[in-house]
Amino acid sequence: MPGTAPPSPAPRLVILQPEESPSFWQPVPANGFVRCLLDQANTGSETPFAMGTQTVDPGCHVREHVHDANEEVILVLEGRGEAHVEGARHPMAPGTCFFFPRGRPHAFHNTGEGPLTFLWLIMPGGLETFFARIGRPRTHGEPPPTPFPRPADVLRIEAETVFGTVPPRG
Repeated sequence: MPGTAPPSPAPRLVILQPEESPSFWQPVPANGFVRCLLDQANTGSETPFAMGTQTVDPGCHVREHVHDANEEVILVLEGRGEAHVEGARHPMAPGTCFFFPRGRPHAFHNTGEGPLTFLWLIMPGGLETFFARIGRPRTHGEPPPTPFPRPADVLRIEAETVFGTVPPRG
Protein backbone atom coordinates (compact mmCIF):
# COMPACT_ATOMS: atom_id res chain seq x y z
CA MET A 1 0.00 0.00 0.00
CA PRO A 2 1.54 3.39 -0.95
CA GLY A 3 2.54 5.57 1.97
CA THR A 4 2.50 2.71 4.47
CA ALA A 5 5.87 2.17 6.06
CA PRO A 6 6.74 -1.20 7.55
CA PRO A 7 7.00 -1.31 11.35
CA SER A 8 10.38 -0.21 12.67
CA PRO A 9 12.52 -3.12 13.83
CA ALA A 10 13.99 -1.16 16.77
CA PRO A 11 11.03 -0.12 18.97
CA ARG A 12 9.50 -2.69 21.26
CA LEU A 13 5.93 -3.01 22.44
CA VAL A 14 5.93 -1.97 26.11
CA ILE A 15 2.98 -2.52 28.43
CA LEU A 16 3.36 -1.51 32.08
CA GLN A 17 0.93 -2.02 34.91
CA PRO A 18 0.94 0.59 37.73
CA GLU A 19 3.25 -1.41 39.96
CA GLU A 20 5.72 -2.29 37.18
CA SER A 21 7.41 1.03 36.43
CA PRO A 22 10.43 2.40 38.27
CA SER A 23 9.18 4.90 40.83
CA PHE A 24 10.95 7.31 43.17
CA TRP A 25 9.95 9.38 46.19
CA GLN A 26 10.96 12.99 45.60
CA PRO A 27 12.63 15.38 48.04
CA VAL A 28 11.35 18.74 49.22
CA PRO A 29 10.01 21.09 47.91
CA ALA A 30 7.95 18.75 45.67
CA ASN A 31 7.61 15.75 47.99
CA GLY A 32 5.33 13.21 46.36
CA PHE A 33 6.69 10.74 43.82
CA VAL A 34 7.40 10.08 40.17
CA ARG A 35 6.78 7.06 37.98
CA CYS A 36 9.24 6.71 35.10
CA LEU A 37 7.19 4.89 32.47
CA LEU A 38 8.91 4.99 29.10
CA ASP A 39 12.40 5.91 27.92
CA GLN A 40 14.98 4.99 25.32
CA ALA A 41 16.18 2.02 27.38
CA ASN A 42 12.83 0.22 27.57
CA THR A 43 11.32 1.21 24.21
CA GLY A 44 14.28 1.30 21.85
CA SER A 45 12.40 4.11 20.08
CA GLU A 46 13.93 5.83 17.08
CA THR A 47 13.03 9.24 18.52
CA PRO A 48 14.57 9.70 21.98
CA PHE A 49 12.09 10.68 24.68
CA ALA A 50 11.11 9.86 28.26
CA MET A 51 7.64 9.86 29.79
CA GLY A 52 6.22 9.41 33.26
CA THR A 53 4.02 10.96 35.89
CA GLN A 54 4.76 13.19 38.85
CA THR A 55 2.56 13.57 41.91
CA VAL A 56 3.14 16.69 44.02
CA ASP A 57 1.79 16.84 47.56
CA PRO A 58 -0.67 19.59 48.62
CA GLY A 59 1.10 22.84 49.45
CA CYS A 60 4.29 21.70 47.70
CA HIS A 61 5.83 22.69 44.40
CA VAL A 62 8.26 21.88 41.61
CA ARG A 63 10.71 24.76 41.76
CA GLU A 64 11.36 26.99 38.77
CA HIS A 65 13.61 25.28 36.26
CA VAL A 66 14.51 25.27 32.58
CA HIS A 67 15.43 22.60 30.05
CA ASP A 68 17.91 24.22 27.67
CA ALA A 69 18.21 21.24 25.31
CA ASN A 70 14.83 19.55 25.76
CA GLU A 71 11.20 20.17 24.89
CA GLU A 72 8.56 19.17 27.44
CA VAL A 73 4.85 18.39 27.44
CA ILE A 74 2.84 18.43 30.68
CA LEU A 75 -0.73 17.05 30.87
CA VAL A 76 -2.57 17.43 34.18
CA LEU A 77 -4.29 14.20 35.22
CA GLU A 78 -5.56 14.95 38.74
CA GLY A 79 -5.74 17.80 41.24
CA ARG A 80 -5.43 21.57 41.07
CA GLY A 81 -2.51 23.92 40.90
CA GLU A 82 -0.77 26.74 39.10
CA ALA A 83 1.99 26.80 36.54
CA HIS A 84 4.23 29.84 36.79
CA VAL A 85 5.58 30.73 33.35
CA GLU A 86 7.28 33.98 32.38
CA GLY A 87 5.74 35.94 35.23
CA ALA A 88 2.19 34.68 34.59
CA ARG A 89 0.16 32.15 36.56
CA HIS A 90 -1.80 29.55 34.63
CA PRO A 91 -4.41 27.28 36.24
CA MET A 92 -3.65 23.57 36.33
CA ALA A 93 -6.72 21.30 36.33
CA PRO A 94 -7.36 17.86 34.86
CA GLY A 95 -6.98 18.12 31.09
CA THR A 96 -4.77 21.23 31.09
CA CYS A 97 -1.88 20.73 28.67
CA PHE A 98 1.37 22.69 28.34
CA PHE A 99 4.13 22.56 25.73
CA PHE A 100 7.42 24.09 26.87
CA PRO A 101 9.94 24.82 24.12
CA ARG A 102 13.62 24.71 25.03
CA GLY A 103 14.77 27.48 27.33
CA ARG A 104 11.36 28.44 28.84
CA PRO A 105 11.55 28.57 32.66
CA HIS A 106 8.54 27.09 34.45
CA ALA A 107 7.38 25.96 37.91
CA PHE A 108 4.38 24.01 39.20
CA HIS A 109 2.58 24.69 42.50
CA ASN A 110 -0.03 22.42 44.07
CA THR A 111 -2.64 24.88 45.35
CA GLY A 112 -5.33 22.25 45.85
CA GLU A 113 -6.30 20.13 48.82
CA GLY A 114 -5.26 16.80 47.29
CA PRO A 115 -2.37 15.50 45.19
CA LEU A 116 -1.54 17.20 41.88
CA THR A 117 -0.58 14.57 39.30
CA PHE A 118 0.61 15.28 35.79
CA LEU A 119 2.07 13.33 32.92
CA TRP A 120 5.44 14.59 31.65
CA LEU A 121 6.97 13.87 28.27
CA ILE A 122 10.46 15.18 27.54
CA MET A 123 12.29 15.07 24.23
CA PRO A 124 15.03 13.95 24.20
CA GLY A 125 14.88 12.00 27.43
CA GLY A 126 16.96 12.30 30.58
CA LEU A 127 14.45 13.49 33.17
CA GLU A 128 14.02 9.91 34.35
CA THR A 129 17.73 9.82 35.23
CA PHE A 130 17.43 13.04 37.25
CA PHE A 131 14.45 11.71 39.23
CA ALA A 132 16.27 8.46 40.02
CA ARG A 133 19.39 10.29 41.17
CA ILE A 134 17.66 12.76 43.52
CA GLY A 135 14.91 10.46 44.76
CA ARG A 136 14.57 7.32 46.81
CA PRO A 137 13.21 4.06 45.36
CA ARG A 138 9.47 3.67 45.86
CA THR A 139 7.40 0.50 45.91
CA HIS A 140 3.82 0.77 44.64
CA GLY A 141 1.40 1.17 47.57
CA GLU A 142 3.94 1.86 50.30
CA PRO A 143 3.36 4.81 52.66
CA PRO A 144 5.32 7.99 51.93
CA PRO A 145 8.53 8.65 53.82
CA THR A 146 9.13 11.63 56.06
CA PRO A 147 10.03 14.60 53.80
CA PHE A 148 13.72 14.55 52.98
CA PRO A 149 16.13 17.14 51.53
CA ARG A 150 17.49 17.29 48.02
CA PRO A 151 21.02 15.88 47.61
CA ALA A 152 23.83 18.31 48.44
CA ASP A 153 25.14 17.94 44.86
CA VAL A 154 21.76 18.58 43.19
CA LEU A 155 23.17 21.37 40.98
CA ARG A 156 25.76 18.98 39.56
CA ILE A 157 23.06 16.34 38.99
CA GLU A 158 20.91 18.93 37.20
CA ALA A 159 23.81 19.96 34.95
CA GLU A 160 24.54 16.32 34.11
CA THR A 161 20.94 15.59 33.13
CA VAL A 162 18.33 17.85 31.49
CA PHE A 163 18.51 21.19 33.28
CA GLY A 164 19.94 24.53 32.29
CA THR A 165 20.40 27.66 34.35
CA VAL A 166 17.34 29.81 34.93
CA PRO A 167 18.17 33.27 33.59
CA PRO A 168 18.15 36.12 36.14
CA ARG A 169 15.02 38.22 36.29
CA GLY A 170 15.57 41.73 34.97
